[in-house]
Amino acid sequence: MTDDTRARILRAALEEFSERGFHATSVRELAERVGVTKTAVLYHFPGKADIVTALAEPLLDDLEAAMAKAADAADPRAAAIEGLLGVWLRHRYLLRMNLRDLGLTASTAVFERFRDGMLTANRLVAGPDADLAGRVRAAQAIAMLSDPVVLFADAPVAELRAAVLDGVDRLYAVAEDRPRARRGRPTVMSPETIEAARRLYDAGHAPSDIATALGVSRATIYRHLPGVE
Repeated sequence: MTDDTRARILRAALEEFSERGFHATSVRELAERVGVTKTAVLYHFPGKADIVTALAEPLLDDLEAAMAKAADAADPRAAAIEGLLGVWLRHRYLLRMNLRDLGLTASTAVFERFRDGMLTANRLVAGPDADLAGRVRAAQAIAMLSDPVVLFADAPVAELRAAVLDGVDRLYAVAEDRPRARRGRPTVMSPETIEAARRLYDAGHAPSDIATALGVSRATIYRHLPGVE
């Protein structure tokens, strides 16, 4: 069996699980969709939970890497929010698959890594000294990242990212009783400003730091620099 067969099984599994649900899809039906025998599927994946593990591994790797990077950032909250949103956007179709019947929970290993990653995200967004209300608010902000990505997975990524970040900013502006951070900031960037933003990004600066330096919102940075994560 080739690696190509394994990849085709995973692609078909994502499609089948999204359309019909993890629990409603049998290994035999999955094999028929790929055009191989049931034995061929079981050669690569002894059970359906193993397929889920393989599907989720790239997402979990990205999640853990994003949270590790956010922990070392100057602004862990902003870095965690932006990093987590980037992960959700990259893996939005897997998240949408999970919406149908929580298929990702079929693998204990996936569930535990996902849970631990989300707990880390909550600590970073809430801050080290957060009370219960702060931790709850962080959980609400994190939920605001995933739900729109699942519901609008086919929307243009740059527009979706900007809209989600704007919503999170509104949440914290109200909760902290402060003017919205973006109020009064330009939402359009000149070619010169876009070029400056691109140079800063290429030099390794985070989008939140670029936004502060140029006097624009994070959403504006993402809107004008396609490919920024």
